[in-house]
Amino acid sequence: MYQVGTERKTGLVLFALAVGGFAIGTTEFATMSLLPLFAQGLGIDAPTAGHAISAYALGVVVGAPALAVIGARLDRRTLLIALMAMFAIGNTLSGLAPSYEWLLVFRFLTGLPHGAYFGIAALVATSLVPEDRRTVAVGRMFLGLTFATIIGVPLSNWLGHAIGWRWSFGFAASLGVLTMTCVRLWAPSVPPSAEASPLRELGALRRPQVWLTLGIGAIGFGGLFAVYTYLADILASVTHVSVAATGLILSVFGVGMTIGNVVIPVFADRALMRTAGLLLLWSAVMLLLFPLAAHNVWTITIVVFLIGIGGALGTVLQTRLMDVAEDAQGLAAALNHSAFNTANALGPFLGGLAIAGGFGWTSPGWVGALLALGGIGIWALSLYVQRRSAAAAVRRVESRVYAESER
Repeated sequence: MYQVGTERKTGLVLFALAVGGFAIGTTEFATMSLLPLFAQGLGIDAPTAGHAISAYALGVVVGAPALAVIGARLDRRTLLIALMAMFAIGNTLSGLAPSYEWLLVFRFLTGLPHGAYFGIAALVATSLVPEDRRTVAVGRMFLGLTFATIIGVPLSNWLGHAIGWRWSFGFAASLGVLTMTCVRLWAPSVPPSAEASPLRELGALRRPQVWLTLGIGAIGFGGLFAVYTYLADILASVTHVSVAATGLILSVFGVGMTIGNVVIPVFADRALMRTAGLLLLWSAVMLLLFPLAAHNVWTITIVVFLIGIGGALGTVLQTRLMDVAEDAQGLAAALNHSAFNTANALGPFLGGLAIAGGFGWTSPGWVGALLALGGIGIWALSLYVQRRSAAAAVRRVESRVYAESER
């Protein structure tokens, strides 16, 4: 049982880490809604401006493993501060970008620390709590990301429309500096183990369960992004709601993610893989209901909220990766966000193909359900491999005991 002082200190550390999630979530999601503004400001069309989002996602995919490996021998608090310094500089440069080409470069650089930050922050968060509270701690850290969809994105949008899109990137940069300050003040120094090395971190890539867990996220989470990406268009074209109502419903999605990250980790700490499987099934059902609910403002609001709850899958898989990575947790934890950015690319791509193919604005719901079912398939394979490995380990122990008894 922790003392009150210890609980309070842990809470401050988790808050500091969550501020970083708030900063990253704000710049990642707000950029999508600010596309028309910086497209106009840089004299390009909206589809071309959309490449800035792809550049950021590419930065996440590249930076997550690279920076986790490079920083393997650094104190984790120092590494977190360095990562947020990169984030703040990248956003500052994005706000000062003189051309579209430079904006692409700066958004790529801004995305580099994204995955590594969340991975290392998750390791720090879980080091502060007992074994049976790890996923809860990760969920608290991820609350910064979910609150970004409720508060940070609307505020960033308001800044973009009120005083210019460049100031939105400046706002994200200031949040990065705030994170650096909070982490320096409240996060503990966590030196690397004596055996830590880039080579040992790369050892995570030799473990099948790491790849299977990443596959669950890359495929199973794609359904959520397939719907979220086109939600504003669906609300306008199918549900026929106002711009103000659209903003509220998008916030309801964030509320669902927030509640999911508060409630679901409690169950995950008791049965991690079972919770992951049930979340994937939950997402598949909700996404199947989405096309049926899209024609009424009340039903679509409820379903969007319920889809948001499924976002807790990210927290659950973060803990799963740390479990299966054994002594290479830094790289595996960081790769979680490479997987989810793969989902962020795959879901909208397949959803867009369905819309372009004439299946209607609500067809991303069907696509998303199929992706969630695909995630369930990989989850089942992971569970099968895990049980088979455990059974093989038991047989080896029994054979050893039998051999020793025969001597």
